[in-house]
Amino acid sequence: MTNTNTLPTDWATRPGRHIVSLSGGKDSTALAIYLRDFIPQLEYVFCDTHKELPETYDYLKRLEAYLQHPIVSLNASRGFDHWLDMYNGMLPSKQVRWCTRKLKIEPFEAYVGNEPVWNYLGIRADENRKAYVSTKPTITAVYPFKEHGLVLSDIERILEESGMGLPDYYEWRTRSGCYFCFFQRTGEWIGLKEQHPHLYELAKDYEREKGGEHYTWRDRESLAELERPERMEQARREHQQRLEEEKRRRPGRTLIELQAAALDAEDDTVGCQVCHL
Repeated sequence: MTNTNTLPTDWATRPGRHIVSLSGGKDSTALAIYLRDFIPQLEYVFCDTHKELPETYDYLKRLEAYLQHPIVSLNASRGFDHWLDMYNGMLPSKQVRWCTRKLKIEPFEAYVGNEPVWNYLGIRADENRKAYVSTKPTITAVYPFKEHGLVLSDIERILEESGMGLPDYYEWRTRSGCYFCFFQRTGEWIGLKEQHPHLYELAKDYEREKGGEHYTWRDRESLAELERPERMEQARREHQQRLEEEKRRRPGRTLIELQAAALDAEDDTVGCQVCHL
């Protein structure tokens, strides 16, 4: 486990703005806590789609209180529904991800302008993935967890010691993002149905009213098909089987590791590189 009491870098003295990109997830939250006392001029930014889970908004409010510093929420007047209208009702998909461009990337780049910016991102040392890197030459991505070798156990420790803990949605979902995100796995859609049935109904409304005859949030079935009792029971049973298999394969892992592994075994599609930090 890495010692997080020191941060042997010259980051704080680098000229330009220093910004942590927050998603409402565990890694970016831990990063904000990790850096807070070492880079006093930090800014904290959250790109709000207006379609996040209630747990995400609650978690960000708690983080803001912990940091004793405002979290700048972008997209105050231009959330998902605004851009859905601009795209003539065409819902986003894995093939046409206008949501990422219009609700995450462009608002952030507009916010920072043309000033030199150090953008701190919460990719861990034990992850084989990359975050979106802006093409603007004035924005430099920085990966503190990778540079200092911090892994999942370190992130969990930072969150536990700070009192923040994990977001409540980690009981049934391992990625932050819109409640109807098309990168969700079957188990996460079922979690949405069980935890927030009204949001599941709203997601169905988008699918039915805006998607047209052939559009579905999921690759192979509509949300109406997924919520049929026999289909839900099948999906729950299969998820539990994957969870038990993961417990046998690698005993001693934390619940969040087991849940993530079981969901990945169902569908290892990489989530949005911007939304799921």
